[in-house]
Amino acid sequence: MRSYQKNQTNRHIEFGGEKADGSFFSSVCTKVAQMSEASIIKEGILLKMSQQKKKISPRNYKERLFVLTSQALIYYEQEKGKKKKKKGSILTEKICCVEKVEPEKNAPVERKFPFQIAYDEYILYVFAKDDTNRMDWLEAVMQVIKGNDSLSAKYHKGLWVDGIFLCCSQTVKNAPGCSDWHKESMTLRAACRTIALPPVPSAKLRDRVQLPPIPEDEGSACVEVVALYDYTARKPGELNLVKGSRYVSLEKMSGDWWKIRDTAGSEGLVPCNYLEEVETDNSEKEEVSRRSKKERPSKLKSHLRRSVDDHIEDYPWYVGNMSRVKTEQLLRKKGKEGSFVVRDSSQKGVYTVSLFSRALDEANGTVRHYLINVNAEGLYYLAENHLFESIPQMIEYHQHNGAGLLTRLRLPATETDLITQSAQGAWELSRKDVRLVKELGSGQFGVVQLGVWKGKHQVAIKMVKEGCMSSDEFIEEAQVMMKLRHPKLVRLHGVCTECFPIYIVTEFMSNGCLLEYLRHHGKELKPQRLLTMCLDVCEAMAYLEDQQFIHRDLAARNCLVDKDLSVKVSDFGMARYVLDDQYTSSAGTKFPVKWSAPEVLNYTRFSSKSDVWAFGVLMWEVYSLGKQPYEHYDNARVAERVMQGHRLYRPQLATDQIYHVMKSCWHELPEERPNFQQLLKDISAFVEDSKQ
Repeated sequence: MRSYQKNQTNRHIEFGGEKADGSFFSSVCTKVAQMSEASIIKEGILLKMSQQKKKISPRNYKERLFVLTSQALIYYEQEKGKKKKKKGSILTEKICCVEKVEPEKNAPVERKFPFQIAYDEYILYVFAKDDTNRMDWLEAVMQVIKGNDSLSAKYHKGLWVDGIFLCCSQTVKNAPGCSDWHKESMTLRAACRTIALPPVPSAKLRDRVQLPPIPEDEGSACVEVVALYDYTARKPGELNLVKGSRYVSLEKMSGDWWKIRDTAGSEGLVPCNYLEEVETDNSEKEEVSRRSKKERPSKLKSHLRRSVDDHIEDYPWYVGNMSRVKTEQLLRKKGKEGSFVVRDSSQKGVYTVSLFSRALDEANGTVRHYLINVNAEGLYYLAENHLFESIPQMIEYHQHNGAGLLTRLRLPATETDLITQSAQGAWELSRKDVRLVKELGSGQFGVVQLGVWKGKHQVAIKMVKEGCMSSDEFIEEAQVMMKLRHPKLVRLHGVCTECFPIYIVTEFMSNGCLLEYLRHHGKELKPQRLLTMCLDVCEAMAYLEDQQFIHRDLAARNCLVDKDLSVKVSDFGMARYVLDDQYTSSAGTKFPVKWSAPEVLNYTRFSSKSDVWAFGVLMWEVYSLGKQPYEHYDNARVAERVMQGHRLYRPQLATDQIYHVMKSCWHELPEERPNFQQLLKDISAFVEDSKQ
């Protein structure tokens, strides 16, 4: 268990350092990168049975798109055969057995051809459409794992169903197999399957067959090139270049990289702008070359040209050949959290991201320099498990997601002030139209006042406490609210940013914070009202999920109650828009431990499924009428118990059905938790039942 640092409010925990969980997290990132880089060996739709890793886990079957590479077996959600969200993966080096399984008695037709993939202490059962399809998969997986050191000698030929193996009636899931696994014969069976060959055409027919012309494939031609500069390989898969030496280009990779071969026969990747095509003296080749240049651009030159969306010089964050010292001076002068630039590295043809943050040194700030790397497939990355086809795509992603950086890339250092930008447009309100009435409350970073807008509209006005939070971070909350519109989200009226303190002006919710309302008036509420409050929050979260926003701080304290007792979600200070439903937080990030899922505690990795976990805790708060979750434990002890599998008890007012919904939100694996759309259906059904 890693060390935790409690803050003054005991609500949050701070993790220092650039990467959570040290070597373990690094090794996981490495494996994920390798999975992304491996080429696909086999791909297809199979029916997957849930792995029932816990006794309470339900047994269900879902069609998944499976992708086998040399590094991993990965499965995804799919729609009409198209790949959707990743649901899970198994490293091939962990697989110890792959074999047929006997189907259950009276199994439906779609479950007649099962096979198993055993790994670690688990067994994944999948169902093929027929025996040929099953053997195809068995052969493919076996070819990948045949060199594994830990292959099993025995296996279970029956399914594990409802706590028992159907073959031997053993009730321990990791019990030794009951049948010998003859892996050699399994490989032989796969290799010796007879496949009908097409009929041999008659000699007369063969005489009439005309071969198609050989295509002029520019990708198949080898081009001789010369190195313009020295280049030292920085990682495996790259090749050293010696200025003036000649090489043969073999393949154009995505991005600005070529695969080449040197005179010794070694092959590897190099930046293509270090190369120049060699003119040949062979007249025939010159003619081909001239013809090719008329018909199409030179392969090398077309590769050297950047695509339109990769013109990094067109972006405000690119500062060209700025020195490291000058870059640090610029960033420190700007002094804003997350300000950054992209500059030419001292190594020709390579770029560096320079980033300023106060996460490690609040007083003076820190400047970090991240080299933009390129993998063997020519994809760019700063964090190895996030790969992109171009630098602008990579920058856009990290503007929303820290993902291993000190902080996310918030704004280019050359950009004008963020507050000035936010003030433009219809959201800017005149401060003269806003009158402060009284303080409603204060939090860690801000004060909330009751106000009157234009002399007649009651509003809530949020102001940042001086010295507690940067104005940039404060205005980000308003920018998030500007993008979101839903009846169950607190509505933004506008902002006042032309002078300090900055105002965020929202609708006024007369009954205040949900947590305090539950504590003071909860005993007056009927069970149906408690359920409706949960439904209101779920509607808001389903909308955020659909809009690809992660709240990251969902709790009863961050919801507000209106005069009609409807509940709305508020406090978007930690909300993030994400491109891939995952947000890995930056160093020094604080988060609410007692509402946090295991992957947040372990890796500070947020997603809509970590919001689902927090929603389960919020439901618990509602049905316990505002009790503190894990009330007898401090943050460090809570984190430890959650990682050990302990969960909150059933509140007295919650039925078994309601508690089952809560517990489904607290599954250890994010992919096994329901999404908000499913929760919305379930809770809506409960509400309808309660009306009858």
